[in-house]
Formats: sequence, structure tokens, C-alpha cells
Amino acid sequence: MKTFSQKTAEIKREWFVIDASTLPLGKLAVVIADKLMGKSKVTYTPNVDNGDYVIVINAKNIQVTGNKMVDKKYYRHSGFPGGLRELRLEEVIEKDPSYALKEAVKGMMPKNKLAADRLARLRVFNGAEHAHAAQNPKEIK
Repeated sequence: MKTFSQKTAEIKREWFVIDASTLPLGKLAVVIADKLMGKSKVTYTPNVDNGDYVIVINAKNIQVTGNKMVDKKYYRHSGFPGGLRELRLEEVIEKDPSYALKEAVKGMMPKNKLAADRLARLRVFNGAEHAHAAQNPKEIK
């Protein structure tokens, strides 16, 4: 039995649509990361980026369980003394709902050279409309 190794010329990418209001944030991030990496394909090869495009709609309706809206915090630092800033999840969703989803998916991806290209195939829209109808995306339930 020979080991299969996919070549970059053999990659076939598909488009998928996921509604963010159907699953909690963590479970949604797992499904999106799986599609972006291509792990659900039989031709999955770890060192080849053979993932698909993912469109996420209704990002403003993200659901979380428990008290995560208040307890979950996002940190950033300006690099200067006293420059640590923190925002709660509810503040992040008010300001930019797509940021919370992108950060969750980024945390689920492996930290390697392929991560940036995989994340670039993620398209997040705050409403129910998206600009990629021409690609005929398949809906993931």
C-alpha cells in the first residue's frame, strides 16, 4: 500500500456557507477550521493547503454558552508601559462581530506557515447577505 501525497496542482477548492446563529462560537470555530484545513477531505495532506473557502453569515448573532459574554476577554498591548487593554466579548461583538469569530477560528488552526493562507479563505459577513453567490456555495447545516 502506497502513501498518498497530494500535489498542489491537484487541489480542488469548494465554497461553503455557514450560518453563525445556529451553533455556539466554539463549535462553529471547529467546523470552520476543519473546512479551511481540508481535514474532511479524503485527499488531506498535512503539508499541503488543500482547504476550502468558507463564508460565514449572521456573525452579529453569534451565540455563546454560560457567562462568556461577560467573562471572556480579548487583550491587546500597545507596547508602552500601561498599554494593556482588555475588552469583553459583548463589547467586541458590538464593535466588530467578525473579529470574535476570526480570533476563535485562528485559535483552532495549527500555528504554521499555512495558517495565514487558510485564514485568508475565511469570509465573514455580519448580515444574512453575502457577496459570493456567483461561486454557488454549499450550505452546511
